[in-house]
Amino acid sequence: MTTRVLFVCLGNICRSPSAEGVFRSIAAQSAPELDLVIDSAGTSDWHVGAPPYGPMQQAARGRGYELAPLRARQFLRNDFDRFDLIIGMDRENVANIERLRPTGSNTPVKIFTDYAPDSGMDHVPDPYYTRDFDQTLDLVEAASRGLLTSLNR
Repeated sequence: MTTRVLFVCLGNICRSPSAEGVFRSIAAQSAPELDLVIDSAGTSDWHVGAPPYGPMQQAARGRGYELAPLRARQFLRNDFDRFDLIIGMDRENVANIERLRPTGSNTPVKIFTDYAPDSGMDHVPDPYYTRDFDQTLDLVEAASRGLLTSLNR
């Protein structure tokens, strides 16, 4: 059975493409038997069609993750029908996602750090503003492992 996961942040150039790339890599290595469709999107349309932010790509590449082929897209109402699980990077992302929820949709929307409870964080800070790309990757890696564990149950 295929599980379709969508990661969402504000602009889809730092956090959510990193989550897409990291989770895809960790899942391929640790659980290749899982049939996954993985994507990312942003709640804004600011960067539609753009690649991930250069410094984010560089930090990810330093850990063996290639984000260059990814392109930003905007989160759409029909993503509730296209995905089994939608994961926001912070509470504002989740609120913006929920505003688009169609009546009757039961697609779960979670915060990514819920899958990394030992991190002590309740959101993934935006490195576009914090400039801490390594912190973002640390959290994304931890949450990716936690998400993978929850999907393997």
